[in-house]
Amino acid sequence: MSKKNLISSVLIAAAIGILIAIYYSPIWWVALTAPNYPEEAFPDGVRIEFHMNGVFNGCKKIEKEEISEVEALDCVHEMDTINHYVGMYPIASGGVIERAFSQFLVALLGIMLLGFLCRKPKIRMLIMSVGFAGLAVWMYLTWYAKDGLSYQNPGYIHALVTALDQDTERDRPAFDVDEIDAKPSEALVKLRDAQGIEVGSPASVRPAEDTRSEKQANIDHLRGTFDKSQERKPEAERLSWDGSGSQMMSWHYATSLGKYFNNQEEIRPMVATMAMVAEGLFWGILAVMVVLVFGARKNSGLFYWLLILVPMALPLFFLIEYSAWLWWYGHTLNAMGAFTVKPFMPTVFGQGKVAQFTTHSYPSIGFGLMLLMSVLLALAALMRRKALKEEE
Repeated sequence: MSKKNLISSVLIAAAIGILIAIYYSPIWWVALTAPNYPEEAFPDGVRIEFHMNGVFNGCKKIEKEEISEVEALDCVHEMDTINHYVGMYPIASGGVIERAFSQFLVALLGIMLLGFLCRKPKIRMLIMSVGFAGLAVWMYLTWYAKDGLSYQNPGYIHALVTALDQDTERDRPAFDVDEIDAKPSEALVKLRDAQGIEVGSPASVRPAEDTRSEKQANIDHLRGTFDKSQERKPEAERLSWDGSGSQMMSWHYATSLGKYFNNQEEIRPMVATMAMVAEGLFWGILAVMVVLVFGARKNSGLFYWLLILVPMALPLFFLIEYSAWLWWYGHTLNAMGAFTVKPFMPTVFGQGKVAQFTTHSYPSIGFGLMLLMSVLLALAALMRRKALKEEE
């Protein structure tokens, strides 16, 4: 291996590691500040953080003598509450397909980089074929199979739950066994008051340990909410839970849109469109994988260089996507809002002003990692190009 090829391989390997770190890092953050959110209680304002797989709370627990918080304020819910007064849809209404497919898209980029890392076309095609085949099976199981949500990443599931303002606390009150056996009547009263269950003997008071993972507990929360939502529908329109990614995306999107503005005449067409686009993306990804394997048969050509150029452009893709959804939020205002404002473009970068609120929108560590990955891949592509010219 030439020195240039060695350097290129090291740079690509480092970029793959950074790509994994990007997925678990906040990419961008947005905050609202106003006089009614004093800095003492909201040092960062009402702040949310955008990840690839969801939008998460950016507010931290305040610990001061004059302020006592059991847990941090849920600023995703707080920002939704603020925004809905002017007719903006909840934050969870944006990027629904991108978040649902985020783990597959990142895996796709990783396999592309592994393919570019290999300099021998036959081995490259084998690596990419095996990788894409595994990705296709993973996508199918997650998107269409029963209980496909179990193949989703925990962060995505957690974001779905918190977007519905649900609490995921699963702790049960602890009881001392000796106390229960010695004073069964008191113990039974405590248990009934705490958990609302009837017990017949001291032996039955011992609380069963909840062995579910946090991810499974969140899935169970979603299923419970889904089932309750179906009970409110006419019997002919009710759906049975199958736990697939496609069912969850459509239902959660419809629920998010109707969180404050439950106008089903507007919501149903939007949900149908999003489901159709998601279906197209699923099969589009499969088609892209076939084309990339075909293009990997030689160390030249457009499809060969796309293996590194596409991951290199990740920061640009994010900015386009982020800006487009901000435009959608500001130009898709529901008429049921308490106040009427003209359509507007929310601030993409820097500070802006909406009514009495100052908006702050800035990149976070994840976007910095994206830029670093792009630089490494640009250097790797340059080294590979020079090495190929020397070999020719």
